Amino acid sequence: MTRPILVLGGRVVDPSRGTDEVTDLLLAGGKVEALGRDLGRPDEAVLVEAAGKVVAPGLIDLHVHLREPGQEDVETVASGAMAAAAGGFSAVCAMPNTDPVTDNQAAIGFIVSQAQRAGKARVYPIGAISLGQNGQQLAEFGELVGAGAVAVSDDGRPVVSSHLMRTALEYARTFGIPVADHCEDPTLAAGGAMHEGLVSTRLGLKGIPAAAEEIMVARDILLAEHTGGHVHLCHISTRGSVELIRRAKEKGLRVTAEACPHHFTLTHEACEGYNTNAKMNPPLREPEDREAIRQGLRDGTIDCICTDHAPHHYDAKEREFDDAPNGIIGLETALGLAITELVQPGLLSLNDLVNRMSVMPARIFNLTGGTLAPGAAGDVVVIDPEAAWVVRPEEFYSKSRNTPFAGRELRGRAEVTIVRGQVVFEHARRGSVAPAG
Repeated sequence: MTRPILVLGGRVVDPSRGTDEVTDLLLAGGKVEALGRDLGRPDEAVLVEAAGKVVAPGLIDLHVHLREPGQEDVETVASGAMAAAAGGFSAVCAMPNTDPVTDNQAAIGFIVSQAQRAGKARVYPIGAISLGQNGQQLAEFGELVGAGAVAVSDDGRPVVSSHLMRTALEYARTFGIPVADHCEDPTLAAGGAMHEGLVSTRLGLKGIPAAAEEIMVARDILLAEHTGGHVHLCHISTRGSVELIRRAKEKGLRVTAEACPHHFTLTHEACEGYNTNAKMNPPLREPEDREAIRQGLRDGTIDCICTDHAPHHYDAKEREFDDAPNGIIGLETALGLAITELVQPGLLSLNDLVNRMSVMPARIFNLTGGTLAPGAAGDVVVIDPEAAWVVRPEEFYSKSRNTPFAGRELRGRAEVTIVRGQVVFEHARRGSVAPAG
C-alpha cells in the first residue's frame, strides 16, 4: 500500500491549470488528491518539506537513448530511469536504435517490463518507423502501439525516402501517434564531423552544413501539410529550421519541435581542441543559431526541451574526432542548464520552463503527467531553483560520463522526484543509491 505524500509549503507551478501559488499538495493512491492550505496530515503520510522551493508536475523527456538491449555496458533501462529521476524527470521516451532495433511487439514489451522492474522514472518506448531502421519497409505501427509505443521514429537515421515518410505520417495518423524525425539530408551531411563553418575549417574537419537539416525540416513540414499527420521534429539546431517551423505553425499545421540544452547553451567553438565530448548530431552550430533556438523556446515555436541523452563508453569518445561517436548524456544536467541559461537571464519564466519540460511533452505524445489536476498521476518534482552545484560526472547515476559540461557550475536542481505517488529520488539521500560505476 502506497503511503500518502504531503508536500508542504512549496510554490506550486502548474501551467496546465494556470496555478502559481504557495500551497500544499497531497498525493494518495498514486494520484494527486488535492491542493490547498488546510489539507490536514493523513496518518502515516510521508512529509516533504518544500518551503522556498518549486513544486511542479514531473519533467518529461521525449528523446533519450537507453542502449538496452545491446549496449548495457553504457546504459540500461534501470540506470537511465534512475538518472532521469535524479534529473527531475518522472518519465522518458526511449528511442528505438537499440540492438536489436525496437521494431516489434516483443521488443516494445521488453522495454516496458524492464522499466516496471526498475521502478524509477516511467519509460515509454518509441517504436521504429521502418523495420531495422533501414528506411525500406514500414514497421507494423498497430502492433507497436498495442504493445505500448507512444510514437514512432528512426532517430539516429533520417527517413530519406519521402514516399516512406508520407506513408508513415498517414499510417501513424490512424493510430493517433506522432512521427518523430531526425532531420538530415545524408548526401549533404556525408562524412561530416561537426558544423560546417570557421571552426571546422580551422580544425581541418569536414563540416555538416545547416542546410542538411533545413532541407529535411522543410520536406517534413510539406508532408505534414499534405497528409494531415503529426510530425515531431527532433533536436532542432539551426536558425533556418526555427524560421521554417514558425511559418508552419502560423499555417496551423500539425508540426511540433524540440530543442536540446546543448544547442541553446554551446556553439561549435566547444569543439576546439578536438573535444569529442562536444561532438553530436545535429552538431553544435553558430552563436546566431543558439540565439534562434533560445528565442524559439521563448515564443513557443519550439514546443519542448529534450535531452537526446546519448551515453557512450569513455574509450569510444577517446578516439580521433572523426572516428568518435556522436552524442552526450543529458538527463542529470538538463534542468540545471535550462535554469542557468534560460530562466536566470530572464528568457523564460519558471512557468515557461515547466511548460516546455513537462506540460507540452505530455501533450505532444499524449502521455500521463504534465499536470497536478486532482486525479492526475502522482508524478511530481520539487525543484530548488537557487541551488548552486558543480557538474561532476563521476557522481552521475548514468553509467556513462560523456558530457562537455564537466566542472561547470549550474544553478537549479531537482531535490525530490515522485513517480506514481512514490518518492524515487531525494537529493538529500543521494548516497543511499550508489551512482553507477
